[in-house]
Amino acid sequence: MERSMAAGMTNMKRNRPAAVKNIAIKDNFWSAYQELVRNTVLPYQWEVLNDRIPDAAPSHAVQNFRIAAGLEEGSFYGEVFQDSDLAKWLEAASYCLETKADSELEKVIDGVIDIIVAAQQENGYLDTYFTYGRQDKEWTNLYECHEMYCAGHMMEAAAAYYRATGKRKLLDAMCRLAGHIAGQFGEEEGKKRGYPGHQEIELALVKLYESAGKEEYLKLACYFLEERGKEPNYFRTEWETTRRKCTFKTDMPTEAPNLSYNQSHKRIYEQDCAVGHSVRAMYMYSAMADVAGIEGNEEMYQACRRLWEDVVSRQMYITGAIGATPTGEAFTFAYDLPNETAYAETCASIGLIFFAHRMQRMDMDGIYGDVMERALYNVVLGAMSGNGKEFFYVNPLEVWPEAGEKNPQRRHVKAVRQKWFGCACCPPNIARLLASLGQYIYSWEGKAGYGEKGSNARIKEDSFGSWEDILYVHLYIAGEGTIETKRGKYRVEQEGNYPWNEEIRLTIHEVPGENAKIALRIPGWCRNVTVECNGQPAKYRRKKGYAYLEEGGKEGDEIRLTFSMPVELMQANPKVRADAGKAAIQRGPVIYCLEQEDNGENLSALRLDAGSRMEVVGEAAGWAEEAGMNPLFSAGGLLEQIPVISAKGFRTVENNWEGSLYRPYALQEEEVTIKAVPYFLWGNRRPGEMLVWVRV
Repeated sequence: MERSMAAGMTNMKRNRPAAVKNIAIKDNFWSAYQELVRNTVLPYQWEVLNDRIPDAAPSHAVQNFRIAAGLEEGSFYGEVFQDSDLAKWLEAASYCLETKADSELEKVIDGVIDIIVAAQQENGYLDTYFTYGRQDKEWTNLYECHEMYCAGHMMEAAAAYYRATGKRKLLDAMCRLAGHIAGQFGEEEGKKRGYPGHQEIELALVKLYESAGKEEYLKLACYFLEERGKEPNYFRTEWETTRRKCTFKTDMPTEAPNLSYNQSHKRIYEQDCAVGHSVRAMYMYSAMADVAGIEGNEEMYQACRRLWEDVVSRQMYITGAIGATPTGEAFTFAYDLPNETAYAETCASIGLIFFAHRMQRMDMDGIYGDVMERALYNVVLGAMSGNGKEFFYVNPLEVWPEAGEKNPQRRHVKAVRQKWFGCACCPPNIARLLASLGQYIYSWEGKAGYGEKGSNARIKEDSFGSWEDILYVHLYIAGEGTIETKRGKYRVEQEGNYPWNEEIRLTIHEVPGENAKIALRIPGWCRNVTVECNGQPAKYRRKKGYAYLEEGGKEGDEIRLTFSMPVELMQANPKVRADAGKAAIQRGPVIYCLEQEDNGENLSALRLDAGSRMEVVGEAAGWAEEAGMNPLFSAGGLLEQIPVISAKGFRTVENNWEGSLYRPYALQEEEVTIKAVPYFLWGNRRPGEMLVWVRV
């Protein structure tokens, strides 16, 4: 197997995130969302997966497993990757169990695991699409079929359930599946030199390696990454030899497979810009970052850096969305970021958070936390309704409902969230991310490392002197956290109402030693910050977006941060043609938008007065009952704290146009007050237009 670096040649650090079970979120905002996931989203999605929700797109996911297990008769229904919906739900449910015991939920999961294991073949293979009547087609079409994608998601679920309960039944089943796959693919004689058409199993194998401790799983993940894009290209060879589609009913198209679509056009070490299907890209980049950190592979890390820079500097929407076109759910090219036709799949932004989180483990740079919270507060939250029962698959930055209904090129854009989808990858993905939110808040790094394979993780003496452990605070979410290190543990309490209020307070209840310190992320959007320790200005060194406290971090210390959080107009790089002459409203990490509900129809006729002062004029309280939102969002809950912004603007006068489509230009406007609400809340009231980028 190829390695770009000899052992011992890297100075790579890799910090460890806090365990989900050790983080108790007690934040008025995020607690409402986590309770929504636990009490509403999971039960609702379980009903959907069992086809018990009227008017929702059928799932059949549980039924497929029951049929494959021989418990019922019938035939497979759904997409070839239908198994993955149930796997992601299981993972989300496992995270909920990890933070709070629930015997009824655990009983449901155990029952599902029994069915899954019964559906597994004796050789370890598991995929309900192929198990029922297509066993002779297993592993014959990696380009289009999602066998390894489904396997990866089930492996992630197994690792999560094992962490939550210590039960091994699903974990052992996934170890058998991984062993079967390792027997099919690899460089050894008699094995196929193939790899997944839809990346996912690579990062899942890393989780399986960390849970089961078997080196072969990490080796297999490395193989799938490093084999990708080699010549002769496996997918081109597969197409030339099998010429069969996933349905096995018709011949493949005459054109050769699009290798850039699934990032197999080049070896991973040669890739420097994001192309193809955005979710596949994010899952692959996340796995690359995992393997680079564990193996100390500097060349793979540098490839990750190049890809990261291309995504966030040239192909990311201001909301944290990625993927500009519905054709292939894909990236296009630098600065091509159309608003109304954007695809911006929810899963892609979730994948971007995964990628950022893993890059942050190797490179403690505030940009990763900035991108995580940008995608989290805008796209991820916006993709789910306030009642937890409807979802967006696509997250555009401009919506004209009539165009979405009548223009065939815009039918992917919906003005209302859907109960479910035929391709339902996004809803359970939202659930598993929000349920596991605690792992993204803190991490720690020790001078002596913590046993990472191939890594000499350390805090450099020339940078941090005698510091032995550093606790990093990445996200500002109120609650209590225990972060275990080699020398002991940190126990911290975080209070505040971020990002609605500017002040955060951290109380240090316990540290692992007198040389343990703390570092705090200073958000990239914040130009003025005040850091105090025990009521006095704190001494700190600022490096790559973090404030490393020279004093503060001892038991009993209270640290206060105040982030200046004005309402700002943001402009895009002039190369982003879709946003020329326009501005977006931002406060902290939250992007705002205009809705027809507040500003009338034809939002394109509005422009902002860039020279006037924007003001926080109220809160979104009162929406909950009107929009049918969960009671958690009613007065005294979530919506009461969320600011609404008012700005001076102008509207193009639209009268005197009867019978005319064009006329000589004349500026005819009337002054209006423009009202903006957080992007993640749009679409929770009556259906209507929405606009992020406004003319100025």
